[in-house]
Amino acid sequence: MSELPAWSRKKRTNTLVNLALIIIVLVAMIPIATTILISFKQQADITRKPPIIFPCDTETSAFELNACRWAVEGYERVLGFEVTDEAALGFKLMGNMIRIYIPNTILYASVSALLVSLIAGLSGYAFSRYRFRGHRALMVAIYAITGVPILTNLLAIYQMGINLRKALPIWDERLYLIFIYLGFFLPISVWIMKGFIDAIPVELEEAALIEGCNPLGALFRVTVPLAMPGMVSVFLMTFVNVWNEFIVAYLLVPENKFKPALFGLYDFLSQNIINLQVLAAACIIIAAPMVVLFLFTRKTFFKAMVEGAVKG
Repeated sequence: MSELPAWSRKKRTNTLVNLALIIIVLVAMIPIATTILISFKQQADITRKPPIIFPCDTETSAFELNACRWAVEGYERVLGFEVTDEAALGFKLMGNMIRIYIPNTILYASVSALLVSLIAGLSGYAFSRYRFRGHRALMVAIYAITGVPILTNLLAIYQMGINLRKALPIWDERLYLIFIYLGFFLPISVWIMKGFIDAIPVELEEAALIEGCNPLGALFRVTVPLAMPGMVSVFLMTFVNVWNEFIVAYLLVPENKFKPALFGLYDFLSQNIINLQVLAAACIIIAAPMVVLFLFTRKTFFKAMVEGAVKG
């Protein structure tokens, strides 16, 4: 039997790889699709036996489009939708998820990501452009810190928070939580930024100095614009990780009014253990901002995942 030509073997391999990827994506989408369907079902259709995928059956037909019984009860309960003439839009959203937990998460994620991006950018520049005593040892130490799980430090961080809460007359739980996220996500971000800045030729800065720029001018006019994709990548990675974080805020923040969105989901779980449509709606509301963010920034996000390893 004659062998297939090289282009034919390559085409067959690509077809098999694409088919395998499609199957993996479809399997991974099953829980997501199930959650979305449950969030729009009525309680009676969720607990039916045998279960049905679409609530569109009738006594005479297994599926009839006009008979679909979709409901938004779960979203109404999560959002706390109330019709009132006093509101400008004619309704208010009174649910704790939309009033407290998600705004808290936006605050923690955005401020932490911004601080991490700025500090990691400056630190990465210093490690990339300057050689000083202990340079390599410090870089290795920073990298080693990234392998320490935050759970191993929770007891010390918890005790530190208690002592600071007693010692400082002005204390803000939110600021403390932001500093914890800053310390946890900064080390790996420094390595990522160093990898980005290593890829920027130092000759560009030298040319700017020859043209009359001072060192700071060369930094902000040449290096920063070229390193901006790296800073955006670090911002996105930190933002997503803080958004999805639960255990630290759950254990270290005593007041519910400062808790993040995933604690809100935990709170809904304790209150609505049998109301699956409410839990599913809460999951969709929490995940939707990250899905939208990822769709618009997926190229930069993937770049962040590999850039430090490839260039560093």
